[in-house]
Amino acid sequence: MKTIYDGIYKKLEMLGVIEVLEAGHDSGKSRSSGFMDLSLDILNEETPGVVRIALAHYFEQNGDLCADPDMEIRVYKERQLAEALTFQMAMPPIYQEVYPEPGKVAPRLKKELNSFLNTWLKNCLNQGHSFKAMPVSHQA
Repeated sequence: MKTIYDGIYKKLEMLGVIEVLEAGHDSGKSRSSGFMDLSLDILNEETPGVVRIALAHYFEQNGDLCADPDMEIRVYKERQLAEALTFQMAMPPIYQEVYPEPGKVAPRLKKELNSFLNTWLKNCLNQGHSFKAMPVSHQA
């Protein structure tokens, strides 16, 4: 039975995020005419086979870049699953964590953020975003 976590992983795969991970890059940027750029950053993760990434749209306000939104996502490569970890945006300032401390989970927020992430990724795909064959920076 497919879950939302399968669907999120599949959409990340369709966007080319998994390709970026497998290539060993640490970031990427997708540009799609008429839409905000989509930025990808690979973050550290202590667990083998698991990678944390950040995806964000940014806009400029008064010379500063503001996230709208910025999400951290945990990708379980071998199991082909992914889940939302955090959500933040600049205007209005919001920061939410699914796992606020070790051993604790916010179940309602987990459901809401994964639903939002699934929809956001679908919208990014519909807008033509892709990290496939995009120039990305290499790890140092």
